[in-house]
Amino acid sequence: MDTIQNDVVVQIAYNLNVEGQELESNLLEYLHGHGNIIPGLENELTGLNVGERKHALVKATDAYGEFDPNMVITVNRESFPEDFEIRLGEPMNLRDGSGQVFQAVATAITEDSVELDMNHPMAGKDLEFQVTVLSIRPATEEELAHGHLHYADGCAGCSSSDCGDGCC
Repeated sequence: MDTIQNDVVVQIAYNLNVEGQELESNLLEYLHGHGNIIPGLENELTGLNVGERKHALVKATDAYGEFDPNMVITVNRESFPEDFEIRLGEPMNLRDGSGQVFQAVATAITEDSVELDMNHPMAGKDLEFQVTVLSIRPATEEELAHGHLHYADGCAGCSSSDCGDGCC
């Protein structure tokens, strides 16, 4: 098996550039065809063979989506605990009233309010990848059943509700 297709495990080396600046250079291993990476990159990699290199320009709509101005909200500063440090421009993990955790960036702070941008940091940006396919292997039955990779020391993304007993 040496061609990238659905239900195979792929390892790539990649460089990610955004707006002409290199943001990341890394190795990545994922299960192809299961939505484990951004759709635009997954589509660009389909059909490549081990050793092949590809320049892939992934438009924002096929990456993290367009910037959504409705995802920028203003909240009362009293919504934050007194000892919580709000740092302008830095991602923060926050919890809403129902206990859901989400990430947001404070884009403006006043005495009374905080403007939060809940868009993904890469929303609205086209991503440019230089990719080399390092290896391809068949996925295990367990990986296919769970839709992501499994390693000797556990899962790469299971929660107890995803995989049940004996996982993670």
